[in-house]
Order: sequence, then C-alpha cells, then structure tokens
Amino acid sequence: MSHVVLLVHASQISKMKEHYKDSLVHTLPPGSLFSARPAHCAITAYKSGKVLFQGANAEKEAVKWKENAQTAPAAKKTTSVKTHRYSPPANIGTLSVVGSDEVGTGDYFGPMTVVAVYAKKEQLPLLKELGVQDSKNLKDPQIIEIAKLIKNVVPFSLLTCDNPKYNTLQAKGMSQGKIKALLHNQAIKHVLTKIGPEKPDAVLIDQFAEPGVFFNYLKGQELFRADATYLSTKAEGVHLSVAAASILARYAFIRRFEQLSEKAGFTIPKGAGSKVDEAAARLIHEKGIEALHEFTKVHFANTEKAKNLYKKKY
Repeated sequence: MSHVVLLVHASQISKMKEHYKDSLVHTLPPGSLFSARPAHCAITAYKSGKVLFQGANAEKEAVKWKENAQTAPAAKKTTSVKTHRYSPPANIGTLSVVGSDEVGTGDYFGPMTVVAVYAKKEQLPLLKELGVQDSKNLKDPQIIEIAKLIKNVVPFSLLTCDNPKYNTLQAKGMSQGKIKALLHNQAIKHVLTKIGPEKPDAVLIDQFAEPGVFFNYLKGQELFRADATYLSTKAEGVHLSVAAASILARYAFIRRFEQLSEKAGFTIPKGAGSKVDEAAARLIHEKGIEALHEFTKVHFANTEKAKNLYKKKY
C-alpha cells in the first residue's frame, strides 16, 4: 500500500477538511485533526501539520495539495549511549530494520513479553504519524490505540513468557538476562522468516546486557542471521522499529495483566513497589501461597515482603 506524507499550514488543512467533507470519518487517530476516506484512499491530518495519504490513490490525492506543501522530513534522532563494536551507525534511523524490545522484566506480577518488528524505510513516516515512540512515554490507553493501528502495518513476532514458565526456568538456574536473550533471538528469527526472501538492512536490539554477555547467553542456540547486527541502549529512540516493538510488547503485557486481574478477582498493580506487596499478600489470602507461581516472578524480593504482610494482616 503506497503512502505520502505532506507538511502543510493550518489554513491548508482547513481547506482540505472542507474539500473532503463528504468522506469524513468520526473515529480519529491520536493527535489528528480530521480523517477522510475518499475512493481508494485514507487521509489523516495531524496537529503537527503533517497529512498522511494511504492507499491506491494516495499519490493522486496528494498531488492536489503538493503545490502548497513539502514532503515531510525525517525526524532527527539524538542519543547519548555507550559505544562498542555493535553500536549502530549514524544513519540507522533511515534504514529498513528489524528491531526488538521487551516489557515486564521489572514487574513482579505478569509475564515478560518480547516483540520483534520489521519496519521498512518507506514505512517510517507512516509509523511516526501513527504515534510510534518509546512506550515509556505513553500511557496505557495510548499504547492500546497505537498498537491497534500498527499491528496490521508491520510484520512482527510476539513471544510471551508467562509466570509459570518463567519461574520454572529461573528455578533451574537460568537468569532473567538469558531468558530475555533467548526470546529476542527467537522473535527476530520468526520475523526474518516472515519477510523472507526479503532481507533487512540490519537488526537492532534494545540492549539489556553488554554484547559479549548477550551473545554468550545464546551459545548453543541457532542464532538469527543478518547482514548487520547492532545493540543499543535507548534503542526506542534510535529506530522506529524498536519503538514499535516496545509498543506492541507493552500492549500484549497490558492485555495479559487484565486477564490476570480478572482471574485474581481484583485489580493487580504494575511495578514492584509497596502496593504490589499488598496485592500479593491479598492474593495469598484469597488464592493460597501457590498462586504466586502463576501470577508473579517469585524470586523477586516482593515474595518475602508479601508473606510477611500476609502474616501481619491476615
């Protein structure tokens, strides 16, 4: 599906909205001013002044407005990260990349979710206009809205390590870092298989361990194959593929959290603070100590705190 992004003045957007008044739609994407669906084209104008044209007639519709517009420039990325031999090049943000990220590693309740996304360079303006950015900067309702928009736009692979599986692996001596590395590797392989025979310019992994440690975790595994592999901290700000992966991983995490809350019979808090300890103590009281294996990462210090709270309160 072809797409064009134009940058126009507010007055021009008003003219466009009037022009497409017969094909306006009522449900608007986050940050947009209007959305229209003329024949074989979807048009969305954003508060930033950018207007996105998608569909078979994207070029045909966009050309009507190009005289008073300019092609939207790519966003400039600035990061401050430690460099090493796997550090991405300066132009990484303009390339076609498979990016991967994970969510849930610091939460006592809930699973660990890992997602890999393939974002072609031609899709980067579209992803930006759909609101793709580091999921840490977005609230859950925004995550859900954006995830619903992008899950049909980019090829991706989602892997979820639920608590029973996580606790079993951890009890056998596997570190959280190794579990993450295995999931990243598998998710990336899945995406590379999906897009084959097409190959990305590079693979970019949100770095959670030094490169030597990361690849050591994967010794004995069938490693994904790529022409170039990079690891970077804060990778959500380095390439939109990782930002999209972080959003989809967070979306899956939120949905699984909702399911766990329903199963528990009360709303389970995120994170690993005092409210989490209280919720875990309540869970022990209502479901029994064995429920922690299903709902939590039992090796966290929260487990002992919850047990002590349970003894005091119940």
